[in-house]
Amino acid sequence: MVLRIFKTFWFLSLLAALAALLFVYAGFPEQVVVQEKEAKLVLLPRDTVFYIALAFMTVTNVLIYAVGKFFKDDQFKSWFYGLVVTLNVFFIVALNMLSTFNSGENFNYTRIDFIIYGSVTLILFWAAGWPFYSLFRKFFHKPTV
Repeated sequence: MVLRIFKTFWFLSLLAALAALLFVYAGFPEQVVVQEKEAKLVLLPRDTVFYIALAFMTVTNVLIYAVGKFFKDDQFKSWFYGLVVTLNVFFIVALNMLSTFNSGENFNYTRIDFIIYGSVTLILFWAAGWPFYSLFRKFFHKPTV
């Protein structure tokens, strides 16, 4: 039952990430600023940014099927679905941040930096969750009689 809930969240996060990618791509200028280095801008064509983001999202979300094929533990699969959901949330936040940076508006980025750091922190906490859960289950699991 828990696995089905995580599968639903994963599918919805995948749809949201793809929608964010298409929405952001439509608003990108022809040359997208991806980094600022000492008053120099690193520019990439918008198609390149789109395909790079699509490749990252595809590889990340296809891992679900590889993990499902090799691991039969439903609890691990549920955790992995949750991990991919957190990665999709990060992709959404990163794409929207890149879009805001390239919008040409005067924007105070210090007001939203907690969202970016929060999405990275969410990934780290979720990734650390499985080892802690495994240790807890190993030491405190009472065998059924």
